[in-house]
Amino acid sequence: MQRPGPIALCLLALLSGCVSPGYDYGTRARTENDLPLKADEAQIERGRPIPILDGVGWIVGIPSKVMLLSTRVDNHFVSHGTEQSLQEYLDANDLDRVKVRLNQYAPLDEWRRLRGNKSVAPGWRYTLGTIATLTYTLVPGRITGGDHYNPFTNTVNIYSDHPAIALHEAGHAKDFSRRQYKGTWAAAYLLPGVALRHEQIATSDALSFLASEGLTGEQQEAYKILYPAYGSHIAGQVNNFAPPPSNLAITAACVIPGHLIGHWKASHVEPAGAVVEPAPSPALAATPGYVRLGDDLSLPQRPAEAPTDGFTEK
Repeated sequence: MQRPGPIALCLLALLSGCVSPGYDYGTRARTENDLPLKADEAQIERGRPIPILDGVGWIVGIPSKVMLLSTRVDNHFVSHGTEQSLQEYLDANDLDRVKVRLNQYAPLDEWRRLRGNKSVAPGWRYTLGTIATLTYTLVPGRITGGDHYNPFTNTVNIYSDHPAIALHEAGHAKDFSRRQYKGTWAAAYLLPGVALRHEQIATSDALSFLASEGLTGEQQEAYKILYPAYGSHIAGQVNNFAPPPSNLAITAACVIPGHLIGHWKASHVEPAGAVVEPAPSPALAATPGYVRLGDDLSLPQRPAEAPTDGFTEK
């Protein structure tokens, strides 16, 4: 029996759908041990603009821009509109202990957050958490880009000016807020295939949130960027077991279907408030008196009667 190729696997994963029928706002959270923000600390902070540094970061992010077909990816300039969308998501889901850094490099504060985040067991914080924070310190996203959520410090790092990407990363924070064993769930990301579950949860939450809020345009844009991004994660899993010369072909085989399916999904997003009646069964449609939603129910007018002279029979 022939095994399915990466394209088939990608199509299967993407066509499974990512929008939940009903959105579950910030409930069932386990955040009592999360490090709270300081009294005078802003939840969302911005890095100081440095044109030369941000320009280098923009150039370094060109591969991501090409892959996702958007110059807003890793552009190192996060607009206030994206910030507002992110803040609304955090407020709606009661994620008041999550730290957000918009194109900011703050290693000292991240080490402080690593030490103080008691919701992750010390064994995970001082092993994988140390590696993650050391990577943040030595390989600054301010240059390399790469929007991500660090569960060991409970920090969302954003370098792209795209609301859907920001909501996706915040979706990881929401997912972790509901986990009892946060460090174990973070470590599981390293296991084959488990990362796709992480990414699916965050993608689904972002899309479902936009649908629940009636933000049709934003939902359409989210499909167009998050589906190919999910395809890139599928490619990453496959490439772990494939010879390096085939990595580019595998990535294209997963990302291109993501673009196609994402645009197809976006074209089928119903406008906010639209009501779609399912097609009736043939038996129901043939029932006398059956009417569909939107049918004209006004009574037909009687035709005008011809004038008579008093002798003509009607």
